[in-house]
Amino acid sequence: MKKLLLLSGMLGVLIFIACSNIKADENNKTVEHNTEETKALTLKPVKELSEAFKKYWYNGNAEITSYKLEQARYGEIREGKAVLIYVTEDFLPEEQVKADYQNAENISVLKLNATKKFNTGIYPYSIMQSTFYPVKDNQHAIKISSSMQEWCGHVYAQLNNRKKFDILYHSYFQGEADQSFSIEKNILENELWTKIRINPDELPLGDHKIIPSLEYSRLKHKQIKAYAAKTTIQNNDGTYTYTINYPELNRSISITFNASFPHEIESWTETFKSGFGSNAKELTTKATKLKSIKSAYWGKNSNKDEVLRQELEL
Repeated sequence: MKKLLLLSGMLGVLIFIACSNIKADENNKTVEHNTEETKALTLKPVKELSEAFKKYWYNGNAEITSYKLEQARYGEIREGKAVLIYVTEDFLPEEQVKADYQNAENISVLKLNATKKFNTGIYPYSIMQSTFYPVKDNQHAIKISSSMQEWCGHVYAQLNNRKKFDILYHSYFQGEADQSFSIEKNILENELWTKIRINPDELPLGDHKIIPSLEYSRLKHKQIKAYAAKTTIQNNDGTYTYTINYPELNRSISITFNASFPHEIESWTETFKSGFGSNAKELTTKATKLKSIKSAYWGKNSNKDEVLRQELEL
């Protein structure tokens, strides 16, 4: 552990303060990081990265997968499209934003941008959730954000992993408007979508406290907190289906992914009551894989690149 030597000219004494924390870069080297905030983040031993993982995720491309979406909303099923975009990035541990430059203190994360677009009658919905999860699989997601836009207004939520989970929430609904609060750390449903891609053998199984996705909390106006949940996994001969059941919420979500690396997500379902009051009924949202490509999409922004959307059936 590195120590910071502080010289006090007034007192003429030396004070040693040890406030470093160990993290690992994408090449699995250990480096020192001098912040108390990230000291609270590293909770588990660092996971070794396989050569296959490095070759797949550090080749300068993102993985983009499109899905046919059947979304439950207001007591009916709506047709739309979902997209999962996975890509590795360097992340600043204190600011908790993408790093502009490489640095030994950056944390390598697997970022997931999950988007949904569907219509409810005359007006459209657009949902996006972003999860930033360390590839070392040694702590909770560093940051999660969620935004939702429809013609009534928009909602934004952000969770930062510090000494606790710090949450900012902005909504156009009365009683939900501008909030800032902290909650105790527990498993995050959002982070499990990235853990599947990194280390599915260590997905939590059995009875746990889990914080549901920020998308679900918003759509159902549920408090952002941990709820009792039971998790199971089923072997489907080539794929696995990981299920989270929340008895208190009358909700379950099942994610089907390939058993072999890189564990691509093939489909998912989410069952809960949709609608209001006596008209609410149990419906199941479904997403089924359409196409998947590897692409450095951030550089594909000219009109000629729209052919890639056709390839993804978007």
